[in-house]
Order: sequence, then structure tokens, then C-alpha cells
Amino acid sequence: QVQLVESGGGLVQPGGSLGLSCTASLNIFSFYTMNWYRQAPGKEREFVASIAGTGGETNYADSVKGRFTISRDNTKNTAYLQMNSLKTEDTAVYYCKAIRGSGIYWGQGTQVTVSS
Repeated sequence: QVQLVESGGGLVQPGGSLGLSCTASLNIFSFYTMNWYRQAPGKEREFVASIAGTGGETNYADSVKGRFTISRDNTKNTAYLQMNSLKTEDTAVYYCKAIRGSGIYWGQGTQVTVSS
């Protein structure tokens, strides 16, 4: 059974930094595009960032460009999201998502709270 496990969430002050990890029990991890999404209370889940299997192509939501960085280590079956200059509006549950063709897998989410 495929599992994606996020970690690294927590409480941080505005302007601070936090790093998230997503470790996946996927065969041939490098075949999957890895994504980060987030869902704030009362809002729809929204795309944050994605990275191609080889790590060569990345995409970001406009709201996080220049502040967040997505990366991956295919030797560890892990994707990362480094979040800098955090704002209160970044508060949400962050989910990782793996996609390969019709195969889509989600993690259980990790809470990120930005508050003073």
C-alpha cells in the first residue's frame, strides 16, 4: 500500500522559516511528479508547488513565488518544501501529492501555523 508521510509542520512567527518533508513508499519514486498543496480553514485546497520526477522543472503558486522552494531527493524517496518569509496567510494544513499518469496519492497532511 502506498503511503506518503509529511513531517516538519509546526508553529512559527511571521517572517520565520519552516521546512516540510514528504517521504513516499513508492516504487521508482523518480517517475512521480511531487506536489505540495495546502488547505486553510474554510477554504478550498490549493496548489502550492510541484517538481518533476528528475527535479528539473518546478512550478509555484504566485502567492509563494520567491519565498518557498520545492526540492526532492530521489535516493531517499523524499520531497521537501522550504518555506521562508512566512506570513499569517500561509497558515494551513499542507499536503503532499504524488502523480504518475492515473496514479494519484495523497499524504495525511501536516499543520503549519504562522502566528505571533
